Amino acid sequence: MIKVITYGTFDLLHYGHINLLKAAKALGDYLIVGVTSENFDRARGKLLVSQSLAERMEAVKATGLVDEVIVEEYEGQKIDDIKRYGVDIFTVGSDWRGKFDYLSSFCRVVYLSRTEGVSSTDLRSKGHTLSIGVVGVSPSLRKFIEESRYTSGIEVTDLLPLTDGYELDGIDPSSIRIAEDYEALLSRVNAVYVNASPSERFFYSEKALKKGIHVLSEPPVALTARDAEALYSLADEKGVIFCEGLKTAYSLAFQRMVLLLRGGVIGKIKSVEATCTSLAKARSPWLYDKEKGGGALVEWGAYPLYAAFQILGREFCDCRFVSTKNEEGVDLYTKLWMLYPDAEATLKTGIGVKSEGSLVISGTKGYIYVPAPWWKTDYFEVRKEDIRDNRKHFYQFEGEGIRYELAEFVKSIRQNTRTALLSREDSIAIAACVERFLKDGSTYLI
Repeated sequence: MIKVITYGTFDLLHYGHINLLKAAKALGDYLIVGVTSENFDRARGKLLVSQSLAERMEAVKATGLVDEVIVEEYEGQKIDDIKRYGVDIFTVGSDWRGKFDYLSSFCRVVYLSRTEGVSSTDLRSKGHTLSIGVVGVSPSLRKFIEESRYTSGIEVTDLLPLTDGYELDGIDPSSIRIAEDYEALLSRVNAVYVNASPSERFFYSEKALKKGIHVLSEPPVALTARDAEALYSLADEKGVIFCEGLKTAYSLAFQRMVLLLRGGVIGKIKSVEATCTSLAKARSPWLYDKEKGGGALVEWGAYPLYAAFQILGREFCDCRFVSTKNEEGVDLYTKLWMLYPDAEATLKTGIGVKSEGSLVISGTKGYIYVPAPWWKTDYFEVRKEDIRDNRKHFYQFEGEGIRYELAEFVKSIRQNTRTALLSREDSIAIAACVERFLKDGSTYLI
């Protein structure tokens, strides 16, 4: 019996897939199909798959062409599968020609002609391409445009720079319209990415939402809990999606770490220590402008606060701040201490101040260490008293992380459901802590 194996995502199964499966089946007597998991798709840069793994596997089985369906979960699995199942022929579409020649050491490799004129990417995009306008400052504009190329079915079409001298190095200027004002931008797009100064984000988000336009906003989305709540309520009223672009929330490594913690991997959690600092004075043009919401806590606070809420919850008993300010009243360094019924969180933020940007979570059976920059982590360690019990966990995290939040944003729009990775409640709680700090919640060091 000749065994044949092939692999693919098989999202939105179409006749091109069917033709490939028929051709693969004709090569032998027994056809095995590996359907890639969501995690492996993310690792390969496929950030917008429409169907779940279970749905895709069921669709492949339903063709009646396949003898066995398996899950592809990791790099190098093809060799393991060829050996495990005694495969005689590996086959894949001709668009991958040469990519899998190395497998010829283990079995025969056949590249099949691909059906022209159809692809899952085209089907996902057809009739659903999102036109996105970008509102903000350099260098975030260029980064966003570059990262958007990794998500299918979207196109950045309009740009409203909020500062002079913006840079679009490497971006074709003829492909993007520079809007004369915000009204003009909103008249031409389905969604907007807001990276205005913290004090202006509410204005730009609210204006877009009122026109029924989806919004992805940098954190914090507002400087008061009331304003944050108003934005989410307005989005509900208008039937559109409002998302906070907090990169850590869309990090696969961080989400897996939280699941391990909830499963008791280090016992009962007693402490969360998270640090976010930067020496880059030009990180944001409003960084040292008090009127525009500048300062260490507003700039960085959303990230450690999100970590604390995910790990310890939002029901803390007390919250204290210790800060240093410059002559203009902008905080350069702020330490936030949060007391919980049976745990505590120490969160540090700084601008023009540098410290180890790590995350350490202490428990009764060990601790988790996430190296800098923990907010964009692709790796963490579970450490125990006996070092033989230590475990290292690696996950893919490409670029600036914008592509992941953007993919989740687009997915939410298409499915008309708010993302579960960053809850409305967490977003509002972050704004509430920022509000408390800006009003009267601070003790200042001289």
